[in-house]
Amino acid sequence: MKLFSPLYDRTMRWARHRHAPWYLGGVSFAESSFFPIPPDVMLAPMALARPEKAWRYALITTLASVAGGLLGYFIGLLAFSAIEPWLQSSRYWSAYETAIAWFGRWGVLAVFIAGFSPIPYKVFTIAAGALSMALLPFALASMVGRGARFFLVAALMRWGGARMEAQLRTHIDGLGWATVALVVVGAALYWAHNG
Repeated sequence: MKLFSPLYDRTMRWARHRHAPWYLGGVSFAESSFFPIPPDVMLAPMALARPEKAWRYALITTLASVAGGLLGYFIGLLAFSAIEPWLQSSRYWSAYETAIAWFGRWGVLAVFIAGFSPIPYKVFTIAAGALSMALLPFALASMVGRGARFFLVAALMRWGGARMEAQLRTHIDGLGWATVALVVVGAALYWAHNG
């Protein structure tokens, strides 16, 4: 059943839209402080659709993400008591506790790790503010971690280019269904272990 290929085609059309860089910047900014979807889901198809602009897109993503991280930092610094009840009742509380533990163990290096990895960066930005981490090291670690991640994504898409786009288009339905199967199996294992 071809469910994912039409979605892929639509995503690639959106990635070529003249306003796509603005949307990419908006998603990158929002994800660093409150939005749940990582900017990689926009950056990758945009860099794949226009490999010649991959570095520009990575820079937009990095700068907007760090700006959003600064917003998260100031939310933690100035308004943590207002968001703490929500945070405790959300799925992010355990990630927040992890962030606090990591800051205690690794200091500013935790920001770099969260910026580069798929760990929820937004939780680390809020935790850094709540702990009153020094702003300059926070901003620099964010810039390096986020930049490394987004420029790596852009480099892979630029390297793959039209050839990768064609291969991905050919196999997107199989990859999509395999991902759904992995999520279902993972959820079943989680519920079996914790249920």
